[in-house]
Amino acid sequence: MMRRRGGVVRGVARTAVVAGTASAVAGGVHHRQSKRWASKEQEQAAQQQAAYDQAYADGAAQAAAAPPPPAPPPAAGDDAIAQLQQLADLKAQGILTEAEFAAQKAKILGS
Repeated sequence: MMRRRGGVVRGVARTAVVAGTASAVAGGVHHRQSKRWASKEQEQAAQQQAAYDQAYADGAAQAAAAPPPPAPPPAAGDDAIAQLQQLADLKAQGILTEAEFAAQKAKILGS
């Protein structure tokens, strides 16, 4: 029976070739998958940014289109003074009595 020489060396070499090939194939697959996932993540990020930008633009447009808030009512002091002057004129004309004038004056100053 004839025996081959270098059986162990040949087995180790064959194992190294197989392991190297497997490593190269796995690295290539990993590289392709990472590129694919990166591009999908970039697309999703771009879509989210576009949605945020659109929502911001819609909110700004609504704020610009909204009517301004109503003007504040005139100061109560100015209005009360005008009412008191009208009451004084009515009292001076004799339309209001002293009691009616006092009651209306208390109403105006109390509110």
